[in-house]
Amino acid sequence: SGIPCSRPRLLPHRCTMGIGRDKEHKRRATGGKRIAIRKKRKYNMGRPAAMTKIGEKRVHAVRCRGGNLKYRAMRLDTGNFSWGSEVSTSRTRVLDVVYNASNNELVRTKTLVKGAIILIDASPYKTWYQNHYGVEIGKKKNAKASKETDEAKKSHHVLRKLKNRQATRTLDQRLDDQFAGGRLLACITSRPGLDWAR
Repeated sequence: SGIPCSRPRLLPHRCTMGIGRDKEHKRRATGGKRIAIRKKRKYNMGRPAAMTKIGEKRVHAVRCRGGNLKYRAMRLDTGNFSWGSEVSTSRTRVLDVVYNASNNELVRTKTLVKGAIILIDASPYKTWYQNHYGVEIGKKKNAKASKETDEAKKSHHVLRKLKNRQATRTLDQRLDDQFAGGRLLACITSRPGLDWAR
């Protein structure tokens, strides 16, 4: 006791468990156990989820099999969003995450994942709508009507085109209310950590 030992202490063997995408460890469809005939292989490996957050764009490169690179978005603040009924796509700012059917924790941490409901900036779509239909949307109820100064500058051909477009124009009142607030609700249909990283 009190005399230092000259022999080095043996440390337990460190084994790092990798994420696997194999079926060796899963049961059969019938419920029977499957006997693993091999250990984990490199070609069956998986990687941790990107767990993309809202912030200034930050992308990490991941070296993959064959020296190829994949890109993981750690932080994102913009994205391409499509207004399906109007067939219009614009790049706009992502403002907030408001709902996620799978996990409320992803809303609290503002994590961007496929299927999340988020708030985006309405300005690009509002501008496009005004140029395409010649109609200003998202007006405040108490706001005074602005004078139409652009009407004089437009040619007769353009005015006829806008008139034809306005004949079939429909806009849901709830969508108009969102435009008035300057924010639109959108659903993410791609995988932000992978697809938006480019």
